[in-house]
Amino acid sequence: QVQLVESGGGLAQAGGSLRLSCAASGITFNSYAMGWFRQAPGKEREFVAAIDVRSNTNHADSVKGRFTISRDNAKNTVYLQMNSLKSEDTAVYSCAAGASSWKYWGQGTQVTVSS
Repeated sequence: QVQLVESGGGLAQAGGSLRLSCAASGITFNSYAMGWFRQAPGKEREFVAAIDVRSNTNHADSVKGRFTISRDNAKNTVYLQMNSLKSEDTAVYSCAAGASSWKYWGQGTQVTVSS
C-alpha cells in the first residue's frame, strides 16, 4: 500500500519560514520523481516544485528564490523549505510521486501565513 504523509504545516507570519516533509512508503522511492502542489480556497491546484530521480529541481516562478525542494532517499522523504512566506502562500500543500505522471498523492497539510 502506497502512502505519502505530509507534515510540517501550520501557522507562520509573513516573512517567516516553514519546512514541509513528505514521508513515502510502499514505493521504491529513489525511482520516483517527487513534487509539491498547493491549493488555496476557491482556486485550482497549482504546481509548486518538483525533483527528479537525479535530484534535478524545478520551481514555479511564484516561489523561485523563496522555496527549495530536496529529497533524502535514505529516509524516503521529500522536503519543501519555504522562506520569506507571503500571505498568498496560504494553501493546502500536497506531495505527489510519479514517473511519467503524478500517480500517488498525499492528503495534504495546511499552511497559513498571517500578514
